[in-house]
Amino acid sequence: MSNNSLSVIILAAGKGTRMKSDLPKVMHKVAGCEMINHVINNAKILKPKNINIISSSETMQYRDDIKQYHSDLNLNFIIQHEKLGTGHALKIALQNIKQQDLGQKIIILYADTPLVSSQTIDNLITKLDNHQICVAAFEDNEPNMYGRLIIDDNNFLQKIIEFKDADEAQKKVNICNSGIIAILAENIAQLVSKIDNNNASKEYYLTQLIEIANKNNYKCSYQIIDRNEVVGVNDKIELANVEKIAQKIISHKLMKQGVTIINPESSFFAYDVKIGKNCVIYPNNYIGNDVEIENNVIINSFSHIVGAKIGSNSNIGPFARIRPETLIEDSCKIGNFVEIKKSQIAKNVKISHLSYIGDSEINQNSNIGAGVVTCNFNGKKKFKTKIGKNSFIGSNSSLIAPIEIGHDVMVGAGSVINKNINDKNTAIARSKQVNLNKNYFNNDKKS
Repeated sequence: MSNNSLSVIILAAGKGTRMKSDLPKVMHKVAGCEMINHVINNAKILKPKNINIISSSETMQYRDDIKQYHSDLNLNFIIQHEKLGTGHALKIALQNIKQQDLGQKIIILYADTPLVSSQTIDNLITKLDNHQICVAAFEDNEPNMYGRLIIDDNNFLQKIIEFKDADEAQKKVNICNSGIIAILAENIAQLVSKIDNNNASKEYYLTQLIEIANKNNYKCSYQIIDRNEVVGVNDKIELANVEKIAQKIISHKLMKQGVTIINPESSFFAYDVKIGKNCVIYPNNYIGNDVEIENNVIINSFSHIVGAKIGSNSNIGPFARIRPETLIEDSCKIGNFVEIKKSQIAKNVKISHLSYIGDSEINQNSNIGAGVVTCNFNGKKKFKTKIGKNSFIGSNSSLIAPIEIGHDVMVGAGSVINKNINDKNTAIARSKQVNLNKNYFNNDKKS
């Protein structure tokens, strides 16, 4: 059920020129998810009446991708043709959202500030029960370029001074503006209409809304939040910094749930990864999007896992690559330099060394020897390999799909198998060895 009292406005129209990229800034990924989608994900947890995205023409090119990602939402995209500041962006939003479609409360978020939690958003809008405006702020004693909050003796917010416009005394204030603001919708259009551009940058700043609101006897407040939640991104260096913070958040969450991560700083975890209790993650692993790992699994170093499900008590790697649409059931051993793609691996299967398994079904208790390759592609189409229960595929064998190998089958090492094998058969397919009674290495060679 939606929260009809809340509307979300996400500012996503910045050019992002400092990113030095053809990709719009807000479409760059953090923990495997675009920054704008992080913000939408955290906002939609509160089930708002609507989510409105103020977008640039560049970001609008990705509108269908964003909508498809959030197919459960009816996102409203509004284009901001002129980039005249955050205050101007809010004016454009209010001009394009019907008054009856606005909730009683509005939260303004930023698409390049992806780590703001749903709990923080909820705390801000809850504070509107006693105030007309609430600003998310953070404390920072180090020099920075953020605006400063000016607080009166009663702890009410009087105004926000942009750093460019601050005097030396104001620059020493350690309560800084994050840019995120929660506002009661009543009379908001009237207040926003009074924002001007009489400042050093000649832009319409959203922060001026605080001073305007105070002149109209509105109560303005602030909420101190974790500095890391409001770290924004303007270039690739800041993107890497936000990624580092996101990885720390994800790894700490996993460890609190019972996962052992030997060296969290050396491994990557996507935002949506699910890992069960008593799992051990050794250093230098990449665990990407859409991965589910059940209990008591060991992921050895230098493994790369994306789009896969791994059953309990399995052992993966080192140097294993598990690709999308792969299901590995319980108690499997996937060893070093094994690549698996779009395959179902049943319980207690062992694929211990140097193999490629693609578009395959391997039934339980089977053993795949070193260097086995499923030849699933003929240059135009992919074909399937099926291997039954309790079968053994000898080392350095090639299985040319489409092919079905039955239960309790043994395939001799070095075989090239291109015909189906019935249950309880043994198959050997290799050329006859020829030994010549001649030693080529000891021949006398005349120059």
